[in-house]
Amino acid sequence: MKEFHSFGWYAARIAPHLPKQAFKPVPSRLFGGLAYFLIIIASFVTIIFFDTNIWINLLLSFILGSSFAGMGFLGHEILHGTVVRKPWLRDLLGAIAFWPLTTGPKLWRKWHNLTHHVHTQDEENDPDAWPSMQKFKESRLMRWMYRVPFWIRAIASFASLAVTFTLHSMKMFTVYVKEFNPKKQPSVWLEAVLPWATWIGLLVWIGFGKWFFAFLLPLLIANFIVMAYISTNHRLNPLVPVNDPLANSLTVTTPKWVDVLHFNFSYHTEHHLFPGMSPKFYPLVKEQIKQKWPERYHEMPFGKALVALFITPRVYYKDKEFIDPHKGNLFGSLGNGMNPKNLSIKKSKLKLR
Repeated sequence: MKEFHSFGWYAARIAPHLPKQAFKPVPSRLFGGLAYFLIIIASFVTIIFFDTNIWINLLLSFILGSSFAGMGFLGHEILHGTVVRKPWLRDLLGAIAFWPLTTGPKLWRKWHNLTHHVHTQDEENDPDAWPSMQKFKESRLMRWMYRVPFWIRAIASFASLAVTFTLHSMKMFTVYVKEFNPKKQPSVWLEAVLPWATWIGLLVWIGFGKWFFAFLLPLLIANFIVMAYISTNHRLNPLVPVNDPLANSLTVTTPKWVDVLHFNFSYHTEHHLFPGMSPKFYPLVKEQIKQKWPERYHEMPFGKALVALFITPRVYYKDKEFIDPHKGNLFGSLGNGMNPKNLSIKKSKLKLR
């Protein structure tokens, strides 16, 4: 891709071709959240009050983890203002939806809406962007990690998806809490502490055995599902000097029933073009993009995107390629040589120092 355009440039050319209702909130999306809420309550009651065997508990943990993730996707939608517009109601519903993932609405809007969306794939300003060779050289921990054989790193990286969202959320709290107005900081702290107080209180009440199946294992499962999407949203794309969603974002394709369960979270390029639009209308946005800029648009089956993520390193070389510094192997990024059907490797003279 030789030139970049801002998300506003694309949006201005697509918006006239979309129905007016696409730009209005869709409160009916809350019915999906209600369904997840009832499933969570029913699963909690079964685990806590019945002596079910381990296989039933494992099944319920998977159902809970999937529901936690689904609530998180809806919370993301709510806090973009696409479900309800009243700030107090938006934050209340967003807090409930993110409660299982223990992330407060004020922190999320600061970290995600106001920073990540504004500076997507900017190494310095996007809190979710992966580092370049320069930052790699400055990090003793990363230099040590990249001495580990690639296949061990790849497996460990995928396993870490089960904790990454929770840990990154905690890190973002420490980064951004001090940037809030001092008068608002107590509420930001309260939003961070209350969910954990709830889950730790549940532990004290029901004991570790039941708590493991009711919360801890579901949290790990939810982390993995959420991070499987987040990791493919941008981590196969280049770092960019302009916030161009067609260059810095990837839409993954999933079966229709998965899109229903996950509130169309797979349409990520579309989301970065219209973050204030309900994902219900993202298929219409996708049609417009593919009509106007088919050569710029990046989409990939979800499974292939995860495979591509698994076999490529996460250090950027000159913004457009990925490098394994220890071996000197180079991989192209999306739009810069990456072919999902044939992920080729170029040899480089760069070595870990």
